[in-house]
Amino acid sequence: MRDVRPDRLNCETGSNQAASKSRGRRRCPLAQRSAQGFSPLLLLGASLWFALAPPACAADALVWRADRNAVDARLENWPLSRVLQSISTATGWEVYVEPNAERPVSVKFKGLDPAAALRRLLEGLNFALVPETNRAPRLFVYRTSVGDATELVPGLKAKSAKPTSRVIPNELLVTLKPGAKESIADLARRLGAKITGSIDGLNTYRLQFDDAAAAQTARDTLSQDPSVASVENNISLGQPELPAPVSLSSASAPLPKLNAKAGAAGVVIGLVDTAIQPKGTGLDGFLLPTVSVAGQSDPPNNQPTHGTAMAETMLQSLSLNDAATGATSVRILPVDVYGGNPTTSTFDVANGIYSAVQGGATLINLSLGGTTDSPLLHQVIQSATQQGALFFAAAGNDPTTTPTYPAAYPEVISVTAGNQSGLAPYANRGDFVDVVAPGTSIINFNNTDYMVTGTSTSTADVTGLAAALSDQTGKSPAQVRAQILSQLSIAPYRKP
Repeated sequence: MRDVRPDRLNCETGSNQAASKSRGRRRCPLAQRSAQGFSPLLLLGASLWFALAPPACAADALVWRADRNAVDARLENWPLSRVLQSISTATGWEVYVEPNAERPVSVKFKGLDPAAALRRLLEGLNFALVPETNRAPRLFVYRTSVGDATELVPGLKAKSAKPTSRVIPNELLVTLKPGAKESIADLARRLGAKITGSIDGLNTYRLQFDDAAAAQTARDTLSQDPSVASVENNISLGQPELPAPVSLSSASAPLPKLNAKAGAAGVVIGLVDTAIQPKGTGLDGFLLPTVSVAGQSDPPNNQPTHGTAMAETMLQSLSLNDAATGATSVRILPVDVYGGNPTTSTFDVANGIYSAVQGGATLINLSLGGTTDSPLLHQVIQSATQQGALFFAAAGNDPTTTPTYPAAYPEVISVTAGNQSGLAPYANRGDFVDVVAPGTSIINFNNTDYMVTGTSTSTADVTGLAAALSDQTGKSPAQVRAQILSQLSIAPYRKP
């Protein structure tokens, strides 16, 4: 499988960096972080060291003095894997490395700050350190593309980041058959329910009841009503993880710029996600007016939203794969299904998909999901597919085979994370998964680099590729689907 991720981190490394320093050339700003800026990430207060020989013999050692924010090293032909294990043990970081990057490390220095120490220890390789608010910082080590760093160094368990899903109490989703004799208002009045939402084009309504008993009684009644097409629970879906600021990197990661063609939009991507922040991202020219189905939101100014990260990732993939001119008529239709809420629901996602298709979107990106099936959501996807829409959805970030919806629906291309070397350690890998794409992207927001990781990123990557194929060649959705399923197939990575 080819890597559809561009090389965003391409500053000098290794001996080239040393030569650059001696000539006074500018080095990467994120790699020049001071000890003061680095110290909050060092998780141990005592010095830790690792030796291969008795102390009396001037032993090889890697000494990471967290209390002094200084590193000493005297290494002779240490395997890279041992160096990374030592770093992980000393700092508490989760360390991911590109498979088959093993190499001997021979180096000697004393009293270097962590940024300089990493450059010496990982000479010839790139790296990016991503701090986290509720998990250990993550260090990615790779040759060219950060998306290739998929192998977790043994010793620490990667955190599952799959959004949760649960039944919303005292709510039902009801779809009436065309020409139903009883109006939804009369039906709700008869059942003692409050109408809290509707998808008028689908004749679907969100009903709220006083308690669980009333909701169950209504469900029993509606299941026998000949004018009711379907009745089901409404399911809550949590927000995916936010992008994390990159603390240290061997290079900055500027957002690729595209020269948009003048005139009306051609291919339209429906991004069903959280709100997008045009300001500080350079996305303005690519965005159609936002559709909000769950109320208005007020995104922060100091942190990119998940939707913003997905939009930038799609554009990066589009830029990489639209090799003809670099110009594109592709536009993104943002559909906010979260509003100002920490969760969305299958009702809002179904409404968002319907709104995206009504707005002209032919490619739908669903970097979200949960473990509960929704007949309403499936029906909306089936209907849109019949109209020519192509769907991409995240397989989930819990390395199991449990189906994630909407990714598990047969009409949807289900995307997991990995590269030509294998699947990412956090990525779902069930039979419902169709394709594999890089699960890591570095974006830029307000002149600060952020990393976003997971099958959400993989999904946006593949959606960008689909947009490039559609924009370049004018291929039909069926042709684009066939090419992506062939080009990025998960089949080679399944165990026999």
